[in-house]
This record gives sequence, C-alpha cells and structure tokens, in this order.
Amino acid sequence: MRKNLNIALSFCLMIIVSGLITEKTFAQEKKGTVACIAFYNVENLFDTINSPGINDFEYTPQGSKQWDSKKYWDKIEKMARVIAEIGTELTPDGPAIVGLAEVENKLVLNDLVNDPQIRDRAYRIVHYDSPDRRGVDVALIYQPKYFTYLSSKPYLFIPEGRENFFSRDVLLVSGLFHGEPMHILVNHWPSRRGGERSSRPLRNAAARLNRQIIDSIMLADPSAHILVMGDFNDDPVNESMKKHLRTSWDKNKIKEGELFNPFYDFYRRGIGTLAWRDSWNLFDMIVMNQTLLTEDKSTYTFHRAGVFNKRYLLQSDGRFAGYPFRTHAGDTYLGGYSDHFPVYIYLVRAR
Repeated sequence: MRKNLNIALSFCLMIIVSGLITEKTFAQEKKGTVACIAFYNVENLFDTINSPGINDFEYTPQGSKQWDSKKYWDKIEKMARVIAEIGTELTPDGPAIVGLAEVENKLVLNDLVNDPQIRDRAYRIVHYDSPDRRGVDVALIYQPKYFTYLSSKPYLFIPEGRENFFSRDVLLVSGLFHGEPMHILVNHWPSRRGGERSSRPLRNAAARLNRQIIDSIMLADPSAHILVMGDFNDDPVNESMKKHLRTSWDKNKIKEGELFNPFYDFYRRGIGTLAWRDSWNLFDMIVMNQTLLTEDKSTYTFHRAGVFNKRYLLQSDGRFAGYPFRTHAGDTYLGGYSDHFPVYIYLVRAR
C-alpha cells in the first residue's frame, strides 16, 4: 500500500514537472505552423479471432482473457480517444503521424482509424505482418493533409547467432512532410524478459540495425529529416540508446551524425511512460537527426516534446494504483487503456 502511494505521489510530481517543462503561451505557439507527431504502445490491440500460426488464443472469447467483441470495441474506442486528444493543445488536427506498437494486424488498425473520434482526420495505414511469435507488430498511421507517402519497408530483425529469434520488424516509412523529405523508423525492441543484463545484447543489436538504416539515409540525402520512434524497452541512459543508436541529450553539444533525444530530460526529472515494481521507466521515445534542430524557420524545426499522461490514463485504486491504467493485469480484465503512456513532439515552421 505504501509503495502504491509512493508511485501515485511520484505521478503527481511528474504531472507538475511536465507542466513546468512544456508551459508556453498560446500566442507564442501560434507564430508558426505547428505539427504534432506521436508514438503509442497500445498494449495488445488484438481482434477476437484465433489466427493460424499466431499465439493469440488468449485473445479470443474462449481464451484465458475471455476477449470478446464488447471488450475489443471498448479498447478501440479508448485508443481512439487518446489519439484524438494528443497534441490538441496546440493544433486541432492532433498528431499528423502516429507510430504504434502491439497491434495484431491491419484489421484492428482499420477499426481504429474509422472510430468516430478520429475518422475525420482520414488517417492512412502503413503495416506489415512481422514474424513475432505473439503476433504483435508495429505500424504507422498518418494524415495525408500533412504527410505524402512515398515508400515503406520492413527490416527483418535477426540478431547475429540468433536465427531462430522472432521479433518485430523495424518499419521504415519515407515521404514528404509538407514538402520536406522525412523518414520515420518505428520500433518495438526486445523486452527485458529474463533480466535487463541478459537481454541487453538483443536491444543493442536492434539499435545497430536502426543505425545502419539511418546512416544509409544520411548518406543518400543529408538534408532529410529522420525520426526514430518506439518502445525501446530501455531508458534514455542505457547503452543501446546512447552508444549504439548514438543519441545525445544536449542540442548545443551534439556531434555530427548523432541523434537528439528530447526525452532524456524527462527521465532525469523522474517522468516515465510505464511503471514497473514501483518505479518509473521511460521506454517510449522519439529521437531525431540534426536537420530538425536548425534555426532556419523556413523548414520544420523541433519545438518541444511531451509525455501524454492525462489523469484518466492513471489507475486510481487497487493493487496498481498510481500505474498507467492498463487493459489487463495478467488475465484479469481492468478495462483501462494501455500499460504505456504515449509520447509526442511538436515541430514548427514560420510559414
């Protein structure tokens, strides 16, 4: 009980600090065009159908979670509510682009983007089935009003010496963001199952795969914007992020080729995206290359980042009071949203 209280108090502090970090006047924000880009691990967005070759029986009416149509459509409605509200403090359009993790297939994505809360935004879908044994994939949805799709590719993630390891692909989506070349990599790196230390090489390998893709893009077009987003299952200070992905938290001291991680400061202040064993982790991030840090306001520039941690996304009572309000705890249905908070960034330009 005392631990739950501690994490609840920590969450309250997190809200206060988050507000201090991001507070700006509306007049200041409206000086330029504002666009929002987000990432959300939606925690096991499965349909109710038992799919051959996928270990998803628990997410059926007959399975251990008794996952039926009522629960499914409630989940869709809740995910759409969150996406509908992200970023609207500065732009009524909400996120122009949303990277997603833990979606089962394109069917659930179609149901999501057609929810009445976000249908008018006309989100389009980029999705590939991955070899993950649980059947969860990454995906990207985007508003064609902002983003012109050109191409996409799933990069198979097979760590060296682990040919039988099946995980999520790295999804690369390329296009034009209001005419500016942009490449987005969507990730869901291997979990810490079995312990952080023993599983660390897998996330390091995932970071190196991203780095190879990034270096190839930079070589072909040094002026293109690159965003790397995902549930990395590591914090900003872990070696996968700092050493292998090559991220830096200081915009003023960033080295050539490094990526800027605006979420380090949130982590340093105790702000997280998920709770585990009565402490916060910040596994969900959006990092960027240096073209989005330029002072040239004629192109899109990074403005600020945020963790979308509204109070309704918090478990209010019970064993997990103070944690993100999730859909399940084991097989127990809680009826919440997700075990992760979404993250987002704002980009601005003068015209």
